Amino acid sequence: MTRPLIALPCRFAARTSALRYSAEVTARALAEAVYRAGGEPFMMHPAEPRHAAERLARCDGLLLPGGGDLAPHTYGAADVHEEVYDVDDAQDAFDLAAIRYALRSGLPTLAVCRGMQVLNVALGGTLTQDMPTHHRHLVHPVRLREGSAVAAAMGTDVGRAVRRAVGRDVGTEKIEASCYHHQSLDRLGRGLTVTGRAADGTVEAVELREAKGLLLAVQWHPEDTAATDEAQHGLFTALAEAASRHHG
Repeated sequence: MTRPLIALPCRFAARTSALRYSAEVTARALAEAVYRAGGEPFMMHPAEPRHAAERLARCDGLLLPGGGDLAPHTYGAADVHEEVYDVDDAQDAFDLAAIRYALRSGLPTLAVCRGMQVLNVALGGTLTQDMPTHHRHLVHPVRLREGSAVAAAMGTDVGRAVRRAVGRDVGTEKIEASCYHHQSLDRLGRGLTVTGRAADGTVEAVELREAKGLLLAVQWHPEDTAATDEAQHGLFTALAEAASRHHG
C-alpha cells in the first residue's frame, strides 16, 4: 500500500518533557487520525515560507492544524487584545504561505481550528481576537448546511437522504464537535461561505465556492474524537482519499 503523503506543519514548543531544547511538535491524535484514514503524516518544518510551494509540491495533501493565535497585524488589526497568546511570526508566515499554495494548486486540504482561521486571513478575512464566551474544553452541537463539503465528508448527507425519502427534511444536520478556541471568524475572506454554525452563531465550518481541490475547513478539533466517531473520522478519510487521487 502506498499511502499519500499528508503535510502536517509542526508547531513550535518552548519546551517538552523529553528534550533539552525547544521543540517542534505535532498532536499525536492528528497524526494517528491521518494514518488511520490511510494517509502518511509528514511532519513538516515550518521554515522559509518563500520555499513553501516547492516543498509542498512533493506532498499529496495538507493538514493545517490548530495552534497559537495569529498575529493581529496579519489581518490588519492595529490593536492586540490582552488574551492573544503564543503568537509566532515565523509560524504565521509559513502557514499563510502553505494555504496560499494549496489554494493555487488545488492541493487537498483539511484546515482545523487555527487552520481555518489561517485560511480566512489568507483570503482577506478578519478574526475576533477574543470571543465573549470562550469555546475551550467544550463539546457542543454544530449545524451543517445541506450539501456542504464538510457534511458530505462526515457522511451526514446519507442520513438526510433517508429522512427526505420519508417526507422529513430539516435542511441541516447536527453533529457534536469538540472545541478549544477563544477566537473566531469575523469578516469572511473572499469567496468563503459559512456551512456550519454553533448555537451561539459562531462560524464552525466554511468552504470556498471555487476551490480547485478538496478544501475542508472546521473550527473544531475532529482529531479529539475521530477514533470513536465515524463522522469525525470521515474528514480525515476524505482528505486521504482526495490526496490519493491527487497523487495519481
